[in-house]
Amino acid sequence: MKNKKILVILIIIIIILGLVGYFINAQIKKNKEQNKITEYVPEEEITLEQLRQTTVSLYFKQKNTNTLVPEPRKIDVKELTKIPYETLMKLLLEGPKSEKLEKVIPEGTKLNKIELKKGIIYIDLSKEFIENHKGTIEEETLTIYSIVNTLTSLNEIEAVKIQIDGKEDASFKDNAIKFKDPFVKRD
Repeated sequence: MKNKKILVILIIIIIILGLVGYFINAQIKKNKEQNKITEYVPEEEITLEQLRQTTVSLYFKQKNTNTLVPEPRKIDVKELTKIPYETLMKLLLEGPKSEKLEKVIPEGTKLNKIELKKGIIYIDLSKEFIENHKGTIEEETLTIYSIVNTLTSLNEIEAVKIQIDGKEDASFKDNAIKFKDPFVKRD
């Protein structure tokens, strides 16, 4: 009887040790699976074109408030680094993408020349800039600061000097805004 008790106790101990071992082994497997490094595969690959893009702010008139607001635009970094000032001006001349915004640079305006000298960007525009303008001082101011706010967003530009077909002392038809002095950004 004593041997039977010892045998039963031994069997119980073996069963308990087997169960403990099983649970320890299961826990170790579970931890290994949790620590397993899995490769993250994005749903959509990033293209080289997307990697080369940057966002610039172009200023256009908001239709319902008649104020200038920035329109973010993604452009190719290479284009911006090669000819940054010309690129921004051409985008302004093209007009906004949003239907809530409108272009304030008159139709037919061409960019003759653009160059940076000692922090001032000199922009030579065609005569259509003046001749095709709507003419109110509010519209003229929006037109000037659409250009100024866009270009002065570049760190190296402190002011904008506007010329019309090479003339530095031009003005709009009503002579309210003259282009004699450079324009600086205002908030």
